[in-house]
Amino acid sequence: MSTDPLVSTEWLAAHLNDPRVKVLDATFKLPGVMPLPKDDYLAQHIPGAVFFDVDAVSDHSSSLPHMFPSAEQFGRDIGALGISNDDTVVLYDAGGWVAAPRAWWMFLSFGHNNVRVLDGGLKKWLAEGRAVESGDVKPKLATFRATFDSKRVRSMQQLIGNLESKAEQVIDARPSARFEGSVPEPRPGLRGGHIPGAKSVPYAGLFDANTGAMKPLEDLRAAFSSAGVDLNKPIVTSCGSGVSAGVLTLALYRLGIADTALYDGSWAEWGEQGGPPVATGPA
Repeated sequence: MSTDPLVSTEWLAAHLNDPRVKVLDATFKLPGVMPLPKDDYLAQHIPGAVFFDVDAVSDHSSSLPHMFPSAEQFGRDIGALGISNDDTVVLYDAGGWVAAPRAWWMFLSFGHNNVRVLDGGLKKWLAEGRAVESGDVKPKLATFRATFDSKRVRSMQQLIGNLESKAEQVIDARPSARFEGSVPEPRPGLRGGHIPGAKSVPYAGLFDANTGAMKPLEDLRAAFSSAGVDLNKPIVTSCGSGVSAGVLTLALYRLGIADTALYDGSWAEWGEQGGPPVATGPA
């Protein structure tokens, strides 16, 4: 396989019966959006796909949504999904580029490099008339050993320190109106705005809305450069709760920038009442 983090629908269709290729549906929706992702999965999914629940594979001791779990828990949860360290993992979601890149970055952060994202996700798969199935897939338990690479993730304290040092560029994946603080956050009680000094690169602009496929490399590069991002300097991605930030991470990875970090708590943490400084308006 190539080092491109994406695989095509053609590639996946040709490898669906390969026992070493494991497919995960990592669909995620914002709180209150119905039907639930698991219900969408039960209604239709790529044949053999197992549901990856980003809220379940998370640190349940944290009050913040779907924070990274420990390496021990990640290994246990992924093994329960039928995945071993020898498998090629292909992730997709049903709602555009929202959650599959987050799950992809989790696998990389826990030491599993043989992981890809399906270009276009379920949307492209269905548009091409490819087979789907319904119901739950019960995988056979496997052993997955995880080791955590802390360099791939940032904490709020690290980003507070970065306000002064400005050593890393922070790029926010949320829609412009949320970045600017002109509309309420979907999570009640959060302040509006963005981390001071952050750049705005809304994740939705990085894929083709008609097909669900990611845009060409030159378009990705233009999206970052027009936002004032220097691709030669360190980058941290952020968003509402650490999910859509993965879209930026994936796009940067495709541009050859593999050493970024993701702010796991993102705005769900920074935007809490009484939290760190907030900026509003355009970047």
